[in-house]
Amino acid sequence: MRITRLFTPQALTPGASITLDAQASHHLIKVLRHRATDPVLLFPGDGREYSGTIITANSKQAEVLIDSLIREEPEPPLSIHLGICVSRGDRMDQVIQKSTELGVARITPLYSERTGKPLSRERQLNKCKHWSGIARSASEQSGRCRVPDVFPILTLAAWVNERPDDLKLVLNHRATSTLTDNPPPRSVAVLIGPEGGLADAEIAIAGYGGFETVSLGPRVLRTETAPSAVIAILQHMWGDMSLHP
Repeated sequence: MRITRLFTPQALTPGASITLDAQASHHLIKVLRHRATDPVLLFPGDGREYSGTIITANSKQAEVLIDSLIREEPEPPLSIHLGICVSRGDRMDQVIQKSTELGVARITPLYSERTGKPLSRERQLNKCKHWSGIARSASEQSGRCRVPDVFPILTLAAWVNERPDDLKLVLNHRATSTLTDNPPPRSVAVLIGPEGGLADAEIAIAGYGGFETVSLGPRVLRTETAPSAVIAILQHMWGDMSLHP
């Protein structure tokens, strides 16, 4: 039987008991139909995972006894920060989910020339809260013990000028450089444009910020496809998805 994994922001200590928040309790008890004495796995996002046992399960809350520390996930060899221009519909949800599954460390949604009218402050906060929830759920499902940070929406210019990463890349199918032209980095920032791509001026701004234009090949990838492709390639080349241990 597959044991349910849940993220909780609380500090976890073997032998202690914790009360899950209302949302996690509802999901565990009402949606998944768990009951007292059922096992559960919990992780607070710091790389550790704990086994636990449900000791209270009612309509309002679930209490879990922390049994033991069962896993410590090592620091990833490559830290990837994805700067992704906000897209319409559920495309951003897909990007957050798949990028989390593939091991991205940080995600910053961006406004660019072709992302449309900026959202109100309240809608921005709601969107970021929603995207953070998707990242937590994707970490639970994929077995990650770390949840990527989802930062507030920034303008493209502000984001590219603040990056301290070893390697900074902007995808452009017209570029002549490829990822193999670079030495192995410890951290990478990747800029991906919206539907319709980045404007020439935005690519120039990224260049002024130290970003190198690279191509993934002859095909033009959609904005929801490109992040998964580049993250998987980076993880294979320099991260924890290498075919060679």
